[in-house]
Amino acid sequence: MPELPEVEVVRRGLERWVSGRVVTDVDVLHPRAVRRHVAGGGDFSARLKGHRIGLAQRRGKYLWLPLADASYSVLAHLGMSGQLLVQPEGAPDEKHLRIRVGFDDDQGTELRFVDQRTFGGLSLHENTGDGLPDVIAHIARDPLDPGFDDAAFHEALRRKRTTIKRALLDQSLISGVGNIYADEALWRAKLHYERPTATFTRPRTAELLGHIRDVMNAALAVGGTSFDSLYVNVNGESGYFERSLDAYGREGLPCRRCATPMRRRPWMNRSSYFCPRCQRPPRP
Repeated sequence: MPELPEVEVVRRGLERWVSGRVVTDVDVLHPRAVRRHVAGGGDFSARLKGHRIGLAQRRGKYLWLPLADASYSVLAHLGMSGQLLVQPEGAPDEKHLRIRVGFDDDQGTELRFVDQRTFGGLSLHENTGDGLPDVIAHIARDPLDPGFDDAAFHEALRRKRTTIKRALLDQSLISGVGNIYADEALWRAKLHYERPTATFTRPRTAELLGHIRDVMNAALAVGGTSFDSLYVNVNGESGYFERSLDAYGREGLPCRRCATPMRRRPWMNRSSYFCPRCQRPPRP
């Protein structure tokens, strides 16, 4: 699943190429692409036509396009393989094109939602007073958000009484962190993924947050992490942070810090990658 850096790369592209434009045409080419819009594809198209797209927004892994002249937003679920692409109007359709959005201007480009596995989609939702689509109002701020409260996060982390990686993936506690960047930040912090959150001191929490921000900013600088050409920016370009990963996907390779072979363990239907020497498991 795309995490904060990959979604932020897409948001920046939408801000540059889509925000401010007026929608004239919406073609829903696959019903699953609007299945979260309960009123159906016809209603989705009708409610979007004629409206001006506002400034693209993101919170954690969630991306949306508010309408500048209405009280609702287009929420984008990228899922496992969703892509929002800005393409020339005459460009051939992608094999897995699901939604096409045309605009009332002379830029000669359109917005396309492409999704091979059809787990993602677009939907319209009313905004809260804070400007968020109502269905994601419970999502916490992410660590790159200027409004993120480090002290409040530490207190909430201690109260969770869980393990650190579970806490980092809890989007109601801290948003935007997924499996890849959790493993990367924990490796940098020399923390095992099963470390109890109740053992964290304020300095240890601050150190971990610093590593989370550092790894996400590093990923942002190179367009995020793209393993199979599915996570791309609006121009279809892949990020290449995969080349800089220190933990994720490096089972059996030497730890970049101590040369001990990295390990992988099954974890919550996922995998956790760690160094058995640098990231020692907590005592029973």
